[in-house]
Amino acid sequence: MPDTPAQPEAPPPHDRVALVTGGARGIGLAVAIRLLADGGRVVLADIDGDAAEQAAAALGERATGVALDVTAPDEWERALNTIAGRWAPVAILVNNAGIAGRSAPIWELEIEEWNQVLAIDLTGVFVGCRAVLPGMIANGYGRIVNIASIAGKEGNPNAAPYSAAKAGVIGLTKAIAKEVATSGVIVNAVTPAVIETGILKQVSDEHIAYMTSRIPMGRVGQPEEVAALVAFLCSDQVTFSTGAVFDISGGRATY
Repeated sequence: MPDTPAQPEAPPPHDRVALVTGGARGIGLAVAIRLLADGGRVVLADIDGDAAEQAAAALGERATGVALDVTAPDEWERALNTIAGRWAPVAILVNNAGIAGRSAPIWELEIEEWNQVLAIDLTGVFVGCRAVLPGMIANGYGRIVNIASIAGKEGNPNAAPYSAAKAGVIGLTKAIAKEVATSGVIVNAVTPAVIETGILKQVSDEHIAYMTSRIPMGRVGQPEEVAALVAFLCSDQVTFSTGAVFDISGGRATY
């Protein structure tokens, strides 16, 4: 009987490199801080490269910042090559970058507004996963966590582009997870309800009140609470959950 080909060994935790998009602030920064505390090294990737570098500098030598437009494949290629040359290939990807878009009924939205939200919140996740997966598969190890939203499950009024994009992230996560299920790469999604970050400045007070009213706990979530769940999903403790959607919603969604 022929020998089974040896599988590549997973990199030890202290050698793992995590890339967090939208890492300069909010949930992304909280995730980066938590992943650093758990060991390994973290790349804060953000459209605002200066902010990413400043945030990384405050976190110490195991963090670095890079400018990254998540919708641009060439920027992903350049960033991944730079990271691999400095440290090691990316073993963990947290697709967190996103925008809320303007709060308005769909008939008042311009097609450009729809396209912008879909490009960043959905296509950006696709481009990022496509960029890192060949290397993860070759190394026999990877963790991807895509930040979706409860809006992607339930749909929020006056947030049609955002709700559609986040629903797409959920479907994308499930499809990719099945494609790589035997490769050593685990792909999951997190669906927060409203979290207290700067993204709330993009939406109206009425929309925030609506979202908070749907939460049985009666409060918004904190970035650190999301970071704790994401860090768990990035860890070796998760070995039999892939293509799954993990709610963090204060009881808003329980299915």
